[in-house]
Amino acid sequence: MRTSQPLILRNARLTYADRVIFDGLDATFAVGRTTCLLGPSGCGKTTLLKALAGLADVGVPVEKRPVAWMAQDDLLCPWLDARANVTLGARLRGERPDDARAQALLERVGLGDRAAAKPERLSGGQRQRVARARTLYEEREIVLMDEPFSGLDAPTRWRLQDLAATLLAGRTVVLVTHDPREALRVGHDIRVLAGRPATLGPVLSPAGPPPRALDALDLLALESRLIAELAAAAA
Repeated sequence: MRTSQPLILRNARLTYADRVIFDGLDATFAVGRTTCLLGPSGCGKTTLLKALAGLADVGVPVEKRPVAWMAQDDLLCPWLDARANVTLGARLRGERPDDARAQALLERVGLGDRAAAKPERLSGGQRQRVARARTLYEEREIVLMDEPFSGLDAPTRWRLQDLAATLLAGRTVVLVTHDPREALRVGHDIRVLAGRPATLGPVLSPAGPPPRALDALDLLALESRLIAELAAAAA
């Protein structure tokens, strides 16, 4: 059953080393849509994501709901092979892992022939792809992703953006990224977190469903607008 409740933060506050990162921050993330968060480093994007997962204290109670979480680091277990890392959540819950589905996901991220390899035998990019397959395996209705495509070569990044947009369609996704083009390709809604203290800017919603073409002319215009907004935020 799809969730019918949006993700909501109200009056959130975050301080770091006596600096107010955000205060009185309100955020609502729509059901069944992918919201991409951009903003300068240090503005609180990752902490906001963690707060939605119930992993960070922002001074207000946050409704705890089952989520799939993907951090910037791959967090693979070094003693497990790639397939077992994909099914780790099921194993921890005492469920029987679906190795066939895990194998299919590894094939879709281009690692079908590396299913039996342990992390030490995988490159950094390959480890990230295993982590993405693990997130997709979970099939949660809420998915939180922190720079999920960073550190990948461009063709692999584009392919995995397409795959994630396809497989996560209909779920409630919040994705942190520093890449305006990436946000415009995979997001239904784009928001910029910026300022001191930080606030969320208005929602920008590109036309058409994701994943969108890399060379779409309307996206190029929106990318220029986002770059200008981010440059002003970082000034």
